[in-house]
Amino acid sequence: MTQNALNQLKKMTTIVADSSDLAAIEKFRPLDATTNPSLITAAANQPENKVLIEAAYDQAKQEGYTSDELIERTIDILTVKFGVEILKLIDGRVSTEVDASLSYDTEATIAKAKELLALYKAYGIDQNRILIKIASTWEGIQAARVLEAEGIHCNLTLLFGLHQAQACADAKVTLISPFVGRILDWYKKAENVQNYPIEKDPGVLSVKQIYQYYKQHHIQTEIMGASFRSTDQVLGLAGCDLLTVSPSLLADLELDTREVQLQLDPNQIPSSSEQAVILDKATFKDHLEHDLMAFQLLQGGIDGFIKAREQLSTLLRQSFGFDAEIQA
Repeated sequence: MTQNALNQLKKMTTIVADSSDLAAIEKFRPLDATTNPSLITAAANQPENKVLIEAAYDQAKQEGYTSDELIERTIDILTVKFGVEILKLIDGRVSTEVDASLSYDTEATIAKAKELLALYKAYGIDQNRILIKIASTWEGIQAARVLEAEGIHCNLTLLFGLHQAQACADAKVTLISPFVGRILDWYKKAENVQNYPIEKDPGVLSVKQIYQYYKQHHIQTEIMGASFRSTDQVLGLAGCDLLTVSPSLLADLELDTREVQLQLDPNQIPSSSEQAVILDKATFKDHLEHDLMAFQLLQGGIDGFIKAREQLSTLLRQSFGFDAEIQA
């Protein structure tokens, strides 16, 4: 009997659920799961999660938080509570994102990461099951460098270019998340192209370039393709270390009966005699500023996650009777 594409893919790649939808995670039972502010906000809008929201708010209030800080603390607690619930359904790790408004502040990112881990610890979760998710700014990567040196595992997200991947490798981060679909979206708009054949898909090619670089230089950082627009993009990266996929595309892959071909194989990539690139801050910034796609998508992604958190803040304010000038 022909295996579906999802089952074939699982033999080549670790499949991760890109979702905070507990029902979807329970259905697909991935090894790992990723969350972000947009997914948390979407999950918070689901009636079945009202109990989690109320528990998070009550905990923040009991800790003595008031006014705006009460809402911010509730969001952090709620984010962790979703992570705890997800971990009950999977055997691996969950990625939990630091507030994107801290993306250009190294010290604040480190402090927030440790706050989130302290919450997880209070719920009895081993920190090895948590990936702290940080935007791939220079400041974010340096925060990850410090955290990794202390044994705190990080997932560097909103990654759109080789220079970001090189800086992450030098920082010895656990995992990076290059955004396949957003790269494709940008090029379709910039070049006024409706579709690319998968072998020319800019997002797929970007991940393949990073994969080749990492394997050539025996870099231990894991590569997890993210932000997919189609099953073709997912299958175009079969063999990547990990792929984080939305529940809707996972469902499509279950129904897909085509034969999946291995696209990325470390055994087929020869070692490089050259040293891995080490970027300083000025060179990193120069690369980023001269890569319009990566520059725009990094800032746009940060802005989008900040907006999602603001939407969640508005939802919580409305739920608990706060007005614009909230007073506890």
